[in-house]
Amino acid sequence: MKVSAITLGCKVNQYETQAMLGQLQQAGFTICDGPADIILINSCTVTAQSDHKVRQTLHHARRENPSAILVLTGCMPQAFPEKAAALSDADIVLGNSNRSSLVENILHYLSTHQRIVDIEPHAKTFEPMKVTNFYERTRAFVKIEDGCNRFCSYCIIPYARGRVRSKPLSDLRPELQSIGAHGYKEVVLTGINLPAYGQDLGLTLCDAVETACAVPEIQRVRLGSLEPEQLTPSVIDRLAKQQKLCPQFHLSLQSGCDRTLKRMNRHYTADEYRTIVRNLRHVFPNAAITTDIMVGFAGETKEEFQESLAFAKEMAFAKVHVFAYSRRPGTRAADFPGQITRAEKERRSHRMAATAQKTRTAFLQEQVGRTEPVLFERQKETGVYEGYTPNYTPVMVASGNILSGKILPVKINDALSDCCSGTLDKTDSME
Repeated sequence: MKVSAITLGCKVNQYETQAMLGQLQQAGFTICDGPADIILINSCTVTAQSDHKVRQTLHHARRENPSAILVLTGCMPQAFPEKAAALSDADIVLGNSNRSSLVENILHYLSTHQRIVDIEPHAKTFEPMKVTNFYERTRAFVKIEDGCNRFCSYCIIPYARGRVRSKPLSDLRPELQSIGAHGYKEVVLTGINLPAYGQDLGLTLCDAVETACAVPEIQRVRLGSLEPEQLTPSVIDRLAKQQKLCPQFHLSLQSGCDRTLKRMNRHYTADEYRTIVRNLRHVFPNAAITTDIMVGFAGETKEEFQESLAFAKEMAFAKVHVFAYSRRPGTRAADFPGQITRAEKERRSHRMAATAQKTRTAFLQEQVGRTEPVLFERQKETGVYEGYTPNYTPVMVASGNILSGKILPVKINDALSDCCSGTLDKTDSME
C-alpha cells in the first residue's frame, strides 16, 4: 500500500514525519508523493490558525482521496484530544506519544475498518525515534529534545509536548553517523526547547553540538529555534570553539517590552536579550540573528508596542517571523484582560513586518562583496540554483552545471528583496 505525508508546523514535526515514514517503509508500505492509500497528517497547534489549517487539510485530503485512510497525529490531538476525536474525516487519531504504535494501529484499522482514537499521556523519557530513510537531499533535521518546562502564559505547547526529554548521546551519535554516511553535508539540530537539551541527562546543548561536529562527513551543524536566556557566556564560548557550527541563531524574542515579557512569563528582559545578541555577534563574526515577534498580546498598549517596535529596529535582525497573538484555551493568557481586536493586531503586524523588512534588506546588503561557501539545495528555474551560506543567507547563482548538494564558494554581487545573487568563485573550491 502507498503512503504519503503532509507535515504542518515546525522542523521537529518534519523530523518526526520522516521517522514515521521510515517505520512504515520498514513495515512494507511504499512511500510516495502522489495519490496514496494512506495519508499521514502531522499537525501543529501553536495558534488557532494552526488548528484551522489542520481541519482544512483533513477536509481537502478527504475530498481529493475519498477512499484513503487518513491518519491525524501530532500536537493538535495531544493538546485537544476531544476536538481531534470529533474530526470525523480522520480514520485514525494519534497524539505525540507512543509513535511506535503507528504501524500497529494502521494494521488494526485495515483488518477491522473501525475508527481508532489512541492518544496516550506523555512519556517521561525521550521516545526512541530515528530517521532511517532520507527524503531530503541536502540537509538533515535531527530531533534531539522534546517538551518544554517554561509554561509561557500564551503557549499551548507544554500541553502538546510534555516536559523536557532529551535524546541520549548513545542514540544520537549513531544516527548522526548514518546521516553523514548518506551524504548529508549539513545537519540541523531541533527541539521544542532546544537549549534545554540534556537537563534531564546531566548534559548541555554543547554536548550535542560537539557530537554532531565530530562526525567527519558532516560539514555544517545548524541549530533550530533557541530560548535566549539559556545562552550564557560560557555556553556561547563553548559553542564558538566548534568550527562547523553555523553562525545563525534564531533567538525567540516575542516582545521588546519588559512589561509585555513579564505578562508573557518570558524569562529574560529586553536588556538581557540585547546582551546575549551582543555576545553572539562578538564571537561569531557576520552572525545572522533571526527571531519571532508577537504583536497584540493581551494587554499590550500602544506604548508597549512602540517599545517593541523600536527594540526590533535596534537589534537589526536578519529576519523576523511576525505573528499576531492567538488566544489558546487552557493557557493563562486566554483569560487576561485587555484582549486586542483583530483589526488592531493586523495593523500592528503590518507595522512590525515593515520594520523587519528594512532590517532584512540591510542585512542582505551587508553580505554584498563577501565570498561565502554556499550549500546548494535546489534548482529554482532552468540554470538557476539556490543555496545558503553558513549564516543562512539565501543566494541564487546561474550555472550550466548541476550544483545541488554541493558546497561551493560564491562571490555575492547583489542584494534582492529576500535573497542575494552571486557568481561562482572559480579561484578556489570549498566542496
